[in-house]
Amino acid sequence: MNDLGQALDSAQIWLWSGGVAFFRIAAIASLLPAIGEQSVPVRIKLMVALCFTIILTPLLDPPSEVTSPLLLGALILTEIANGLFWGLLIRLMVLALETAGSIAAQSMSLSQLFGGVSADPQPAFGRLWVMGGLAIAMILGLHTQYAAYIVTSYDLLPSGRIVSPTDVFDAGVQQISQCFALAFSLAAPMMVASLLYNLTLGFINRAMPQLMVSFVGAPAITAGGLLLLLVTTPLILGLWFDTTASALVGPR
Repeated sequence: MNDLGQALDSAQIWLWSGGVAFFRIAAIASLLPAIGEQSVPVRIKLMVALCFTIILTPLLDPPSEVTSPLLLGALILTEIANGLFWGLLIRLMVLALETAGSIAAQSMSLSQLFGGVSADPQPAFGRLWVMGGLAIAMILGLHTQYAAYIVTSYDLLPSGRIVSPTDVFDAGVQQISQCFALAFSLAAPMMVASLLYNLTLGFINRAMPQLMVSFVGAPAITAGGLLLLLVTTPLILGLWFDTTASALVGPR
């Protein structure tokens, strides 16, 4: 009877810990790259969150039990808010890749090609880079680092303690600035090529005003953009993956 009572107590503690942890993990999973995409069905997201909860619950400290429904509701809302905070920090990496694609496409005059294939219209560069980056991330096992990221979030912000507005502001400003810097770095080859193209076109136009340089330059910038896309995409996606993996090592 003692063994049965201990087993029931352990099961009750596990269920309580897992139930509370599910709300934070589900909020994080809904925003993670690849898992949290709009094209992924909600049922799959819930199953992924449930699997993460089952795997990670033994590694987490059980939260303090509450007896009041009001306190339980506050605990659930706190965990959801914490999960959204940690999820958004990583979700910004995908937005950085989309921003880089928009900058590159605008530089190469390809901003409208294939623009409507997603729920949110994206230029060709951004759509291809996002699809390729997420595919590479899953192939190289980035999803296994999500578990460590979730555990680290509990080390920095235990269950039941909500993130402070100051921490949200500081972490948000730092992460957003880093993501914009990353986006400009990824799109730098296209921006440099666009600058050289416009300077060359300006010199030609000054030398031969009667020549319609736009008719000559438009095919050149389009072909050059596609060539740069072919050459630089492996390097760009590799840099993005390394940066995202580094961001998952330890949230700040």
